[in-house]
Amino acid sequence: MVTGFTHALVTGGAGFVGSHVCESLLRSGSRVTCVDNFATGERDNIAHLLPDPGFALVEHDVTEPLDDLPVPDGVDDVDVVLHLASAASPRDYLRLPIETLRTGSLGTEHALDFAARHRARFLLASTSEVYGDPLEHPQREDYWGNVNPVGPRSVYDEAKRYAEALTMAHHRERGANVAIARIFNTYGPRLRAGDGRMIPNFVTQALAGEPLTVHGSGNQTRSVCYVTDTVAGLLALAAGTLTGPVNIGNPQELPVWRLADEVRQLTGSGSRVVRVDEAADDPRRRCPDIGLARTELGWRPEVTLREGLRRTIDWFAAHRAAA
Repeated sequence: MVTGFTHALVTGGAGFVGSHVCESLLRSGSRVTCVDNFATGERDNIAHLLPDPGFALVEHDVTEPLDDLPVPDGVDDVDVVLHLASAASPRDYLRLPIETLRTGSLGTEHALDFAARHRARFLLASTSEVYGDPLEHPQREDYWGNVNPVGPRSVYDEAKRYAEALTMAHHRERGANVAIARIFNTYGPRLRAGDGRMIPNFVTQALAGEPLTVHGSGNQTRSVCYVTDTVAGLLALAAGTLTGPVNIGNPQELPVWRLADEVRQLTGSGSRVVRVDEAADDPRRRCPDIGLARTELGWRPEVTLREGLRRTIDWFAAHRAAA
């Protein structure tokens, strides 16, 4: 992948998606400064990048100003800021509600200010959760959403909605060069086994021979995108001039019970799929319209569900064996 970036600053760079972004940027020849406070990120995600002379890790909380960020020499050549810092799994943002809201508000403001000082393009990693439990299907970028602003999930949903509003305010008022990506469910290696998200839950349960737990009826739908495809979409958006928002996700829509069954089959597990209580404000349908990404970015997902699940299962199995 050719991005054309000289030096990228990635907030949340030790997280699941963030670490893959850092890796891809380094592979393309960019220097990368990774900023993370490890509230939800993992050092193991970036351990293999630390020996690379083009990679620098800065342990810092983005809710604090980035004015005196101890980045390496040559920081003035930062030409893109990718703001991925945020708790993203239900287990994390329910555990860290105020921190999640502060990251979406103060963290986004500090990252925008840093980008402005360095005349860098700014990319906000937003989320399909801004659509809430959608009343339109599939979800297009011009849909305003159906979000419960006071429910337990609101700390994540509204943090991202505010971050989008702040990003656009900087664009309109100050001429900031910005882009907004709305990321749909992403999966792959480096997801944490216990983070509460659907696919890592199914995989770890199947490998352990435990029942695969599906919330509610299991007929609610999701669209899952393998992480390398998500990263390719993010970097294509960052490298262009489009402001967005732009949906980055896989338009193949499947019921949750079917995803659980796919994992069960691929692991060869004898586990049963069982239903548990429905999660609060759980969206009934979720599927992106990616027409804008296809037309303007020339991007679409390439990794099939079966292949992506195989890679993910292999990674979890290897780490389970090592543990």
